[in-house]
Parts: sequence; structure tokens; C-alpha cells
Amino acid sequence: MSDLFNSPAPLAGKPSPREPLAARMRPRTLDEIAGQQHILAPGKLLRRAIESDRFTSLIFYGPPGTGKTTLASVIARTTGSRFESLNGVESNVAEIRAKIDQARTWRELRGETTILFIDEIHRFNKSQQDVLLPHIERGVVRFIGATTHNPYFHVNSPLVSRSQIFQLEPLPVADVFTVLERAIADPERGLGEINLIADADALRHLAEKSDGDVRKALSALELSALTTASGEDGSVHLTLAVAEESIQRKAVVYDAHGDAHHDTISAFIKSIRGSDPDAALYWLAKMLHAGEDPRFISRRLVISASEDIGLADSNALRVAMDAHQAFEFIGMPEGRIPLAHATVYLATAPKSNSAYAALGKAMNDVENGRTLAVPLHLRTNTRKKIAAASGETEAAMTYLYAHDFEGAYVPQAYLPEGRHYYTPSDQGLEKRIRERLEFWHSQLRGAP
Repeated sequence: MSDLFNSPAPLAGKPSPREPLAARMRPRTLDEIAGQQHILAPGKLLRRAIESDRFTSLIFYGPPGTGKTTLASVIARTTGSRFESLNGVESNVAEIRAKIDQARTWRELRGETTILFIDEIHRFNKSQQDVLLPHIERGVVRFIGATTHNPYFHVNSPLVSRSQIFQLEPLPVADVFTVLERAIADPERGLGEINLIADADALRHLAEKSDGDVRKALSALELSALTTASGEDGSVHLTLAVAEESIQRKAVVYDAHGDAHHDTISAFIKSIRGSDPDAALYWLAKMLHAGEDPRFISRRLVISASEDIGLADSNALRVAMDAHQAFEFIGMPEGRIPLAHATVYLATAPKSNSAYAALGKAMNDVENGRTLAVPLHLRTNTRKKIAAASGETEAAMTYLYAHDFEGAYVPQAYLPEGRHYYTPSDQGLEKRIRERLEFWHSQLRGAP
């Protein structure tokens, strides 16, 4: 157990120069936190809760490097609370109970509140998460969890229901740029003692390539500063060329099974549906760059060809299928070319979801309405013989063969009760279908 009488103040002390720059530059106050203004701007709910010290349990979720751990430590400092942390990968139930026992002792002897921070809370199994519940309810600890996964799917419902959930977003380039400038100028925690001269285009390159991850940007800045020889005047000059070597290939934040995967494919399909080829190509490029399975992309193109374009341009389905088969034939990296071909074709094609919508109406009738019997004249010959034996008339069982009539059409009912599902649009080639159907329906209405 911790020494109750000699333990240092929470999160106090000057950072060690041996710590990485990203650790030394962790914000100490709410005002030092870059970005996240959607939850931390003056007047926002989370900021009010922190400043008034009126919160119980919190869950932060977002991509790596957005400041989840930093925000938890700032909350502890701001509220004057003890800060204890565990990691969902390394910790077990015994360690959780030990931290809770320490928190109970501190509360009873000193009246101090403990914030128990658990990083990667989604890694805890159900029993580990359930251990926290009674102690959170009794106020033994204030729980703050952090996760890169959507907590509504990856954290137990009882824990979610007892917590306020806030999503942290990747930082904009301008905010990352400001953090880099602050690190260069700070002589205590940053690189101020090095006499580092950084070109603006070099810092902007680091900010852009970090993809909103402050930790990645600061690590690249530190690497470039410590590995670049100083000039005759003793200064270290950070140029664009040096910055490009320090951070190299941009790592897109993309979880193949998480929110980024679902959000990006959603944006891709909605861009095609919205007839924006530029946006569709960007989301396609992001998925390919991040290593998304191209077969998953091609399958979604095939779906979109029928769902969003449909009969307005039936050739879209053929193009999507051809792109899928072409990819299977040639593989990557050239396989991305037919995927781009199909993406642009679908995005610029006329749109109609009439066939898909019509199926939805019919499915609803089948699932929720009275099941309709097949009309006598459409049944098999065997079934017609049974009907005839039951006294049905010949006229009721007579099927008119469409090819025996002019234009291969004869007015005839194929569905009882006159139900109507398909309404063609006036988009693309479907306009001709609408005209044809209107003519046939007029003949049907005029039939005896």
C-alpha cells in the first residue's frame, strides 16, 4: 500500500529530461489542452463538470494521440484528486481491488478522492469491468476510462449506463502546429534549450503527416531535433527535408474492424449516392492507403450499383461486377484502377432506388400482411386440375401466354387485390420504363 503520509501531490513535479518530449509536454491545465473544443470550450458540459468538480464516471473514446490519458490527468490535477491508473491489457482483478482498497483508505484517513483511470478499458472482460460497479456507485473511486473502440459496443452496458461518454477527435493541423511551436519555445519541458530553428513548412509537414496524433508529431519533432547536427552558430535548423525524413509515410488512423472502418465506407457509399465523384475517390483512396480489403470495397460497389442507381442505368451493375472480377484477375496494386473506374461511373450515373424501395414494400406486406394465394390461372397444371375437380370454371384458370399477343403483352392480373409496389422514377433510362408501364397499365384498366 502507498505511504499515506509521504506520497507526493497528484501529478506534481518537474518532468524528467529523460522522458520523451510527448510525455514532458503533456498539458497540465484545461487551457493547455489543444483541440477538443467541442467538449472543453468554456460553457461546455464536460468543462463545467470538471471546474465545478461535479462528475462521477467518465469514458473518453477516440483515436490514439487525441489526449484521452492527458485529459484524465488534467482532471485529477484540476479537482485536486489522487490519480491512479491501470491498463486494460496488463491489469487483472487483483490489481483493481488493490487500487480500490487504497482509494478507500485515502478517503477514510484523509478525505481525499481518488480518480481511477483505466486505459484501454475495452480490453477488460465482463467480470473485470463488473468489479468496478459497486465501488463507483458508493463513491469509493471516480472512474475514468479510455478506449479507441466505440464503448456502446465494447464496454459492458452497466458501466456505460453509469458513465458520461465523450468522444475525442483527431486534432486539426492548426492545433498540432501550435503544439509543436510551444514545444520548441518551452525551455523547461520542451526543446527551448536546444536553440532549434524550425521552418514553417517543416512544422506544417509534421502536423499534416501526424494525422491529428499529437504524440506522433512531437515524437517526430524530437527525433529530427536530436539527430540533426548543429550549425556553426550552435543552432539546429529543422528544414522540410529533415521533417520528411523524420515522419516519413503518413499513417492513417483506421481500424479495420472499428469506427473508422464503418465511418469511411459509409462516407464512400453516401458520396456515390450523392453524385460526388471527388469525395468518393478520396474515401476510396483513404481505404486503400489504410489497407482495407479491396474485395470489401468492390462488394459495396456492387450493392450500390443496384441500391442507388438501379434501373436508371442498369449498366452500372455490369460495371461494378466487371470491376470486382478485374480486381480478382489482376490483384493489387493495379487492381485499384478498375475500382476507381467503377467508383467514378457510379458516382456520375443517374440515381434511382425505386426497385430497392419497391422490394421493401413487398417484403413488409409478406412479413406483416395476410399471405396472398397464387391466382388460379398462374398455378401449375397439376394444381389447376385439383382446382377444376373442386368446381372452378375454365375461365378462372385460363392463363394468357404473353408472346401470343402483339407486343408480347396482354392485360392480365398477376397479383390479387391489385397491390402496387414499383413506381419508376424519371431518372436516366428508367424514364422509358415509366412510359412503358403507364401504357400497359392503361390497357389493363381498359380490359374487360
